[in-house]
Amino acid sequence: MAHQPVAPTKRRFARSMRRESTEAEDRLWHELRGRRLDRIKFRRQVPVGRFIADFVCAEARLIVEIDGSQHADSNYDRERDAELKARGFRVLRFWNDDVLRDLNAVCDT
Repeated sequence: MAHQPVAPTKRRFARSMRRESTEAEDRLWHELRGRRLDRIKFRRQVPVGRFIADFVCAEARLIVEIDGSQHADSNYDRERDAELKARGFRVLRFWNDDVLRDLNAVCDT
């Protein structure tokens, strides 16, 4: 991912999101960090354009989002996905409950 300047406020917000992650994000991060999943490097809570993505693999142009119930049928998420796709990313979304119930299936995806 080419380095783009990030506003200090967005950088601070991303940092706070890393400190205040959900249980589902923590569990998935445990599987993704340190190239544990297929030796692919992921970063978490990464500014991408005007958004902060939950997990980003720059080399595969992949974003993984973990959603709670507030995201059900969200126009915001559709607009967000469209912009991220326009930036060349593929976006995978999983529900919090799916991560908590069957982490292996999420990782296999």
